[in-house]
Amino acid sequence: MTKGKLFVISGPSGAGKGTICKEVLDEGRNIKMSVSMTTRAPRVGEIDKIHYNFVDRDSFERLIEEDGFIEYADVYGNLYGTPKKDVLGWMEQGIDVILEIDVQGAMQVRQSYPSGIFIFILPPSIEELRKRIEARGSETRETMARRLGMAMEEISSIGRYDYRVINDDLKSAIGKVRAIITAEQCRLDAAEAEMIVNRYKEEL
Repeated sequence: MTKGKLFVISGPSGAGKGTICKEVLDEGRNIKMSVSMTTRAPRVGEIDKIHYNFVDRDSFERLIEEDGFIEYADVYGNLYGTPKKDVLGWMEQGIDVILEIDVQGAMQVRQSYPSGIFIFILPPSIEELRKRIEARGSETRETMARRLGMAMEEISSIGRYDYRVINDDLKSAIGKVRAIITAEQCRLDAAEAEMIVNRYKEEL
């Protein structure tokens, strides 16, 4: 059985990566989204084990000690991480997995799983990103400045990704991410090529 592929999708807050990932999953492909674990409190409307696995700090740190994360990071004082168990289990079953994570986490994954496919979602401009974040109505002048500064830091890491998708039109951006996934699902490595040749030989 061919192992599943790991797709790592990052981008600044407000770039639209969450919406894009949801639409890709809704298409019914052989692909799952990993649910991250976090120590932060749930926001209004968020459901445990659907949006995040919400845990206390002691539980999170215990899993760190057990080497139970593919990656983890401290973001604004809260811990976020991707538990290994489900992700590696799905990939062993031939299921592709999407990780929607920040750049800090993505670079950890790049070191541990260099065969992953790394996709960066960009806003059309910093000004458009500002408007999207302002539309949420939850930022002060200080937190807005901090978010935009972090966004620029994240964008500065784009050279370490395999693909970039500019989300200036949501439908188009979703189509581009789907196309990347389809192309990568068709990509051959040496082991798979040999397996295919042997299977066809057996039919002679």
